Amino acid sequence: MVEMDGYRILLDAGINPKLEGLAAMPDFGRVKDLEVDAIAISHCHHDHVGALPVALRHFPKAHVLMTELSYFLIERVLHNSVNVMKRQRDELGIREYPLFSHRELDEIAHIFQGYRYNKAIEWASPAIQRQGGSSPTLEFFDAGHTLGSAGVMLRSANQSLFYSGDVCFQDQTILRGASFDEVRADVLILETTRGERQTPPGMTRQTELDRLKKDLLEVLDQRGSILIPTFALGRTQEILAMLALMTQEGSLPQQPIFIGGMGRVFTKIYDSQAHRTHRNHPSLQLHEALNLTVLDYKQMRNMKLRGGRLFVMTAGMMNENTAAHELAQRMAGETQHAIFFVGYADPSTPAGRLRAAKPEEPFLFSASGGELIRRCRMEEYDLTAHANREELLGFVGTVKPKTVVLGHGEPASKAWFAEQIRSKYPDTQVLSPKPGERVDL
Repeated sequence: MVEMDGYRILLDAGINPKLEGLAAMPDFGRVKDLEVDAIAISHCHHDHVGALPVALRHFPKAHVLMTELSYFLIERVLHNSVNVMKRQRDELGIREYPLFSHRELDEIAHIFQGYRYNKAIEWASPAIQRQGGSSPTLEFFDAGHTLGSAGVMLRSANQSLFYSGDVCFQDQTILRGASFDEVRADVLILETTRGERQTPPGMTRQTELDRLKKDLLEVLDQRGSILIPTFALGRTQEILAMLALMTQEGSLPQQPIFIGGMGRVFTKIYDSQAHRTHRNHPSLQLHEALNLTVLDYKQMRNMKLRGGRLFVMTAGMMNENTAAHELAQRMAGETQHAIFFVGYADPSTPAGRLRAAKPEEPFLFSASGGELIRRCRMEEYDLTAHANREELLGFVGTVKPKTVVLGHGEPASKAWFAEQIRSKYPDTQVLSPKPGERVDL
């Protein structure tokens, strides 16, 4: 939450993906007695938007601002979250789920407002302007992370603050890198996701893509099936675009691509909003280029895996009662099959435990899946949609802030950035506040 010239704005309202139930919520109790004028959403991943309906209970006068591309996604994301929470209530016994309802979402959706990139708007409406003059302004900058993602610039007459959100400076297969070249601010709130990870010499996104393409074709040539677990929004569409381009160039034969239901929904939005998006291959329509087939975990139980099937399943953590979980359970012990990881998997999830498993050694996959032995081929590819730490460090030098506030990363990641920024930019103040801590700048 940022207060500027007497006005207050909440930057994102997400959930902690490592926790469940009320424990995953932001600590709104810290600011429950404050009036909030607006809530700005950087993008529609759950760790940035998943608590929005709960936030609006605390701040009912706030209006919700986002990019026009996020506007096309947000209701789909949150309605799906209700369905997931209901299922987890029944399967895992989390009594407080769902934390909000479909009806509640329908009742608040009218206050969501979508804006183009690079358009400055007053964040407080005239009805709540308390100073007798104009409120500070807000401007969205394309962050290149996923469809609709944005960095958020806040400006008043005498000060400016830029919130990076999640940012990717490199071009992905579809989305182009962040458009942050013109960003200058007094205060920078910076994501630190990859602070613990040094980029290996010679490794680039293209070298990782080339390796993935080569490995895909090797497994398919041997009539093995491939599972690529992904997140429904962003990574799924990037992988599908790679497959579509391989099909167009003739290196990948035409064949059904099995995907999850939400992956298909978001892919349709990617296609329909291509003309609004800062992207590569603007004419590429994934649904036209590929034979996409929706598959759920119940259907998966009876499907034969022989013959080189390709699954891009939207459950990146392989949680129980998903098609990705069912497929991994069936494929792990078969040498002809392969599981390719293209994104993050928390170590405490089935996907994380599978990634850590050594060949031919038993490991606990999940409560329902029990103990497995991994004999399938398994590979990992660094196709992150987050900026590398070296890129973010260089971005600090471009912005030239008086103060950097570190966020969105593990303690070790923040510590790396704090040390590096103080060393490279000694005139810049670096702050790494604890949850709930107020910082006056």
